[in-house]
Amino acid sequence: MKEEKTKVVAKKEEVKTGRRTFLKTAAAGAAGVAALGFPMISRAETITLKMQGAWGAKDIFNDYAEDYVKRVNEMAGGRLKIDFLVAGAVVKPFQVMDAVNKGVLDAGHQVSVYWYGKSKVASLFGTGPVFGQNAHQGLAWIYYGGGQALYDELMKTLGLNVVGFFSMPMPTQPLGWIKKRITDVNHLQGLNYRTVGLAADLFQAMGMKVTQLPGGEIVPALERGVIEAFEFNNPTSDRSFGAQDVSKVYMLGSYHQAAEFFEIIFNKTKFDTLPAEHKAILKYAAEAASSNNYWRGQDQYSKDLLWLENSAKVGVYRTPNSVMAAQLNAWDKILPDLEKDPFFKKVVASQKTFAHRVAYYDILNSCDYKMAFDHYFPGELKKAGF
Repeated sequence: MKEEKTKVVAKKEEVKTGRRTFLKTAAAGAAGVAALGFPMISRAETITLKMQGAWGAKDIFNDYAEDYVKRVNEMAGGRLKIDFLVAGAVVKPFQVMDAVNKGVLDAGHQVSVYWYGKSKVASLFGTGPVFGQNAHQGLAWIYYGGGQALYDELMKTLGLNVVGFFSMPMPTQPLGWIKKRITDVNHLQGLNYRTVGLAADLFQAMGMKVTQLPGGEIVPALERGVIEAFEFNNPTSDRSFGAQDVSKVYMLGSYHQAAEFFEIIFNKTKFDTLPAEHKAILKYAAEAASSNNYWRGQDQYSKDLLWLENSAKVGVYRTPNSVMAAQLNAWDKILPDLEKDPFFKKVVASQKTFAHRVAYYDILNSCDYKMAFDHYFPGELKKAGF
């Protein structure tokens, strides 16, 4: 009897031991499953990049840059952060490329034409000749037509320690603000005019005197008589500069900068140290901001154009076809000399080949939007000379 009791007690202890072993094993297994289901969250310090724009605090371009920064910061979930600074916080607008190249800044938001003094090829990435393509198709060339590879090659050729992405297909830039309405191409002869990049070469070939200035210096130069007329980019930026206070004639439509986009740059040494997911965020945020910037621009530019016309009493006119035809002829005139640079010629050839194909499709396929507008809003375009 005593022997049977001993066996029963031993059996109970075995069951308890087995249960404890099972529970420990199960707990360990559950922990392993939890680890698979909930990956370890990095507790590393936030990587912060210092970015400066080429735009004044009140310019919508500064808002566009902040839209990009917002997307990066929110998508990165605290692991990567961009601290954004306005133009002049560290360097002047035309010095952003040099500052990023040297690592004084980690990043910059600008347009490539602002550093075309290093190479006129830079101006082709947004402010080159138009072969029928618009800015959307220019970005398509960047992303799908070999443009990005050519840009990367340019950076390497110039020895610039920079990685760049492109964003925001800008609407056609106006001919700009002039004291007296232009009704004939001869009215441009000898005009002292502000523009930048290859547009300077273009207008000089048309007999104009050109001064290159960043946005914030335009109106002061006009007030001092350094220039007589200028272009910048769009009705919203022009309004923020106070253009309507120094001129009452606004000419819309031009081939001087009809397919521009932003350039978002990073110091390559800094960029290369980032994890792959951070690099992807910086790249794809440029694509996301591109659409958002364009939609925002369509809304705001149209509002400000009506304000300029109705509240500021600005005369808004369509640039005559004779002027735009003269611009195309001027492009033909200046390109042969520019194409003596083999790399310049290579980039233009790539753009022209891509533009020929995509513009052919787009123009042939697109309906006549002007016809539809005239049908529903008769006479409105005609009073502006269109």
